[in-house]
Amino acid sequence: MVDAIWFNQGQVCCAGSRLLVQENVAEKFIHKLKNRMGHLRVGDPLDKAIDMGAIVDKSQWETVDGWVKTGVNEGGDLFQPDIKLPEKGLFYKPTLITGLDPAAATVQEEIFGPVLSVGKFSTFEEAIEMANDTAYGLSAAIFTRNVNLAYTAMRDIYTGLFYVNAPTIGAETHLPFGGTKETGNGHREAATAALDVFSEWKSVSVDFSGGLQRAQIDNQ
Repeated sequence: MVDAIWFNQGQVCCAGSRLLVQENVAEKFIHKLKNRMGHLRVGDPLDKAIDMGAIVDKSQWETVDGWVKTGVNEGGDLFQPDIKLPEKGLFYKPTLITGLDPAAATVQEEIFGPVLSVGKFSTFEEAIEMANDTAYGLSAAIFTRNVNLAYTAMRDIYTGLFYVNAPTIGAETHLPFGGTKETGNGHREAATAALDVFSEWKSVSVDFSGGLQRAQIDNQ
């Protein structure tokens, strides 16, 4: 999950900005997640020891900060680790927001920043419903040891990309890339699918018989 949202500061179209955790493990999981956040290193991305770089520009920094404030106003509990940010640069702390209603704007909208919202579910069916309850559908993932649940999730979660036991951000160049619903334009890029996007089909028929024949559809 750390790679899914805080890789590249969440400024990736596939960033996993919504996390759904089963109720009976949520408290323990969130505790471990907060501890991991406290060890994220923020700074110059050209330094291989760094985990997070800066926000792309001031306007986006303000957008991210605005959504975090909206999340708090919507009733969310805010957590930002006590880590030191560089003095120069548009850096933003990795941010966790819990306790939000699934319909909250902060949960539903694409923030495009290092902000993760966490929701809880009690049943697998509820998790599927929550995963699909958004206007977007680019990438999703499930982490489970139950192969039956994995295959059910990959069938029922409506996204263009889906991962089992891997973060949402690992798009593969040999597979078609694109989303569903209000994500993208409905086409698929990458792999052989890209040929359709950037090409026009032309159907050609050649008759070498030397005589005039009826169309195939009439030869029934």
